[in-house]
Amino acid sequence: MNIVVVAPHPDDAELGMGGSIARFVREGHRVLIVDMTNGEPTPCGTPERRATEAAAADAILGCSRINLGLPNRRLEHSVTARHALAAVLRQHRCEILFAPHPEDVHPDHLAATRIAEDARFDAKLTKSDIPGQPIYPRKLVYYFCTHLKAMHDPTFALDITEFRLKKREAILAYRSQVVDHTPNQVLPEQIDVRDRFVGTRIGVEAAEPFWCRELAGLRTIDALI
Repeated sequence: MNIVVVAPHPDDAELGMGGSIARFVREGHRVLIVDMTNGEPTPCGTPERRATEAAAADAILGCSRINLGLPNRRLEHSVTARHALAAVLRQHRCEILFAPHPEDVHPDHLAATRIAEDARFDAKLTKSDIPGQPIYPRKLVYYFCTHLKAMHDPTFALDITEFRLKKREAILAYRSQVVDHTPNQVLPEQIDVRDRFVGTRIGVEAAEPFWCRELAGLRTIDALI
């Protein structure tokens, strides 16, 4: 399948669902991360450094990435932003779309999710000025970002046991955010603790939680664990 993961900033996708991205790639799916902004300014980062770190994370996970170049710290839900993302969904022929959970404390995260929700709709429009052929991603799934201080009843969890260390490696690729920035040095361990806890809920070593507004269907009952 063609999968698009919308991230407000470089590193959000890795922190929220890096293990799943690595698993999707291993299973043969085509995964594209769309960073809405370059994530700067931050205490220890620069646009050039963040781009280098994102490329390193891509190499670890095996995915591809583009950056829409929208303004960090003031990302806005607008028709222009919606259509820019819709064009990417068309180009990638997106079938499954991931976005941050719609409840968050970070304004950029909230805006990114609103943009993704509406871009999904806009991508199917005919007689529009959006480049590419219309497509409607059949599922929108929400992942949990680190700024969210609660976990609102995940719909399902995906086993990432085999990809737990690869996720950690991808997170640590963002040295400016989690190595050089002292307050965030505990973040990789916190994420690992969360994933191991979620794993205990489904009987595996580590898992990532997801939430759906729409009904999630199974083709066969043996997809359950």
